Amino acid sequence: MTTPKRHSRHPIVTFFGLSPDVTMGELLFGLIMVLTFTLGAGIVASDDPDEARLLILAAIGCNIAWGIIDAVFYVMGLLFVRGRRSRLLVEVQKADRPTAVAMIREELEEQLAPVTTEVDRAQLYERIHDALSETPASSAAIGAADLKQAFGVFLLVSLTTIPAVFPFIFIDDPWQALRLSNGLLIALIFFVGYRWAGYTQATPWRAGLGLMLIGIVLVVIAIALGG
Repeated sequence: MTTPKRHSRHPIVTFFGLSPDVTMGELLFGLIMVLTFTLGAGIVASDDPDEARLLILAAIGCNIAWGIIDAVFYVMGLLFVRGRRSRLLVEVQKADRPTAVAMIREELEEQLAPVTTEVDRAQLYERIHDALSETPASSAAIGAADLKQAFGVFLLVSLTTIPAVFPFIFIDDPWQALRLSNGLLIALIFFVGYRWAGYTQATPWRAGLGLMLIGIVLVVIAIALGG
């Protein structure tokens, strides 16, 4: 009996220092947003094909704006997480040992319970408490590396408009360009799912097709609701 072959896992590749899950989320957000414009263009601009070009320009502006907004939200999220951790550290250091260990348990129990025994976790929480007792207070300030990651978020969202615009540069017929633009965006959503399945236990083809179908459904819902 032969062992079934498993697809190879992709090495961890970061974009501007962003984690793979953040990178995938921002790419999908940008692709689905611009696809909403390009698919909607076929409905709104049915009487005037040239309107499709105007909607593509609107998609560029919209994704750039949301790229900026997402980058700001990313920085705000970092500030929140670091501020929360800093507060937890202060509270652990001020509390008596049993209370501090209980706080650490509450923070980590959900993540550690599936992979450790209760005895191991109890010992680990005690050691974490000892380490935190000697840990100096950390700063929640935003540094250059954080701004670099925020810029990466901006690029991921805003640059997803390039595949949508590309066909209009080389194809004179707006409708043909629009169809090709839609096809490229849908193919890219499939590729994102296929590529990032390598970080999980999912089958690449199924992940790509599933993500592509989910993306199309979300786009249809957005168009139907006037988004």
